[in-house]
Amino acid sequence: MAESPILYLQRQYELLKMEYEYEKEQFRQQTEAMGIGRKIKRGVCWYPLNVGRSYYNALNQLAVEVERREDKDIEHAFEYGRPVCFFTQDASGKLTYLNFVATVSYVDEDRMVAVLPNADALLAIQSKEVLGVQLYFDETSYRLMFEALRKVISAKNSRLAELRDIFHGNLPLSWFSFQPLRFPWLNRTQEEAVNKVLHAKDVAVVHGPPGTGKTTTLVEAVYETLHRENQVLVCAQSNMAVDWISEKLVDRGVSVLRVGNPTRVNDKMLSFTYERRFESHPDYPQLWSIRKAIRELYARIRKASDRESVRTKINSLKDRAAELEIRISESLFAEARVIACTLAGSANRVLMGQKYGTVFIDEAAQALEPACWIAIRKADRVILAGDHCQLPPTVKCVQALRQGLGDTLMQAVVRNKPDAVSLLKVQYRMNDAIMRFSSEWFYGGMLRSAPEVKCRSILDFDTPIEWIDMEGDCNEEFVGESYGRINRMEAEMSVAQLKSYIIKIGKERFLEEKIDVGLISPYKAQVQYLRQLIKKDAFFKPYRSSISVNTVDGFQGQERDVIFISLVRANEEGQIGFLNDLRRMNVAITRARMKLIVLGDASTLTKHPFYRKLYEYIGTLKAE
Repeated sequence: MAESPILYLQRQYELLKMEYEYEKEQFRQQTEAMGIGRKIKRGVCWYPLNVGRSYYNALNQLAVEVERREDKDIEHAFEYGRPVCFFTQDASGKLTYLNFVATVSYVDEDRMVAVLPNADALLAIQSKEVLGVQLYFDETSYRLMFEALRKVISAKNSRLAELRDIFHGNLPLSWFSFQPLRFPWLNRTQEEAVNKVLHAKDVAVVHGPPGTGKTTTLVEAVYETLHRENQVLVCAQSNMAVDWISEKLVDRGVSVLRVGNPTRVNDKMLSFTYERRFESHPDYPQLWSIRKAIRELYARIRKASDRESVRTKINSLKDRAAELEIRISESLFAEARVIACTLAGSANRVLMGQKYGTVFIDEAAQALEPACWIAIRKADRVILAGDHCQLPPTVKCVQALRQGLGDTLMQAVVRNKPDAVSLLKVQYRMNDAIMRFSSEWFYGGMLRSAPEVKCRSILDFDTPIEWIDMEGDCNEEFVGESYGRINRMEAEMSVAQLKSYIIKIGKERFLEEKIDVGLISPYKAQVQYLRQLIKKDAFFKPYRSSISVNTVDGFQGQERDVIFISLVRANEEGQIGFLNDLRRMNVAITRARMKLIVLGDASTLTKHPFYRKLYEYIGTLKAE
């Protein structure tokens, strides 16, 4: 007999606890033992900083701007909502942390705005000559996940309890009955998926393999749902995924209110954030002047002889400010049809007490189940979209991963309620030969290519996929914990191959047709090395804006005309480490529209059945 939903979720709770303790301990060790150079290389720290202006933002939070002075080409892990701490370093290299935690409010490549807890924190920052900032342990996300799980586990006689028992138990699905709608601009499987979403009373899953138009389908489903509901909640695990779907909804003419800050900051994105809308509300200038008056009165109170009357004045102004805040906020929510935020962001105080008919969770296969429940608590029905054959959620504790913390809610629904699932089957991205391998291995051969992309290529009579075997030419090196491995010869070969491919295409044509290229490696050290090689080589100067180098995770949701994958591993034992996670490889190989070049030591890699099959498959294409 299957395990009860409550027992299953209690186990998830215990596993989340393991992950929490593990990550906390990792953070402690990192903070105490790891040198500043390694922290910078890992992208968790900037040092030294320039401290810029400070100001009160629209939400009345004290914010300070900082900028990194050095190591600007290192990718960092700072993003909106993450907690950070500031530190100084003495002559002996010892770090001293300032005793407050700030939160990232905005960040781009080299500049960050951090929200400070109080004015003393600002004074502490301004009083230091040389300062650094590093990511702090994210207690809040865990607190929200634990709280959501406790609520779901203890739920009785409520919609939340029903959803729990549908997803993980034997409660059957129910459906609305009406004639299916036609969407002539969608393909048949997309149309079926939108109809399934509209008919579902409890849950529907849009399973979108690479290039099958999952976002297009989801936007249509949201748009149609809004004919039946006044407002919906749209969430995703990462800020980037929230931005992407929000932008597409705005293009479709839907009014979106984005709670939280976008990662790619352009005016179009900023214009629908809560903060920017708040600032441009007609009542905001009045609120701003009241807040300013409150701050001035606080500054006077220490010297004032009649403190009581100043306090009374402050309190009455505070009441007025709170009233205005509520009024502005209510009018913003009343105007919006879609509220968009991350899963953790759905617990934001501005969403307190809000309920929705439907929550849409995009990239659901990348989210831990406990994170999904944060948002599901606010809704009556749930639509999950994503692909459980692509990137999994991040779980750092190996033991918790082995015991099932990485099993997502989307996988559970796909397994337990297959009727809720729609698979999108027509892909619009890749040459058919690139798609076919992924389709056979991951999707039971169900996918097919749209006619317009089937034979895509850049050069006539070109083989769509090549494997350049590095056998015997190269060795992998290990460069430090979690920074991973590097294979210098292979990196140099990748860059040489890219150069000769650009020459083959023709330099003018490459620029004229805006051909773009991605270099992917699963290992961060290899990515850094590839970036350095391209940066140093004058040949690439005219093409740099068309070439991106990143890890597999960095390419999630993206595509390029040409993709090079450097697999790095080369050893006698056939050890391939986390290349064993085939979902990552699925993402890597399906980023390419027209040409895919894999570089790897075949003798090492083909000891694994997946890579052996890929190697053989590429061999048959050559023979054709």
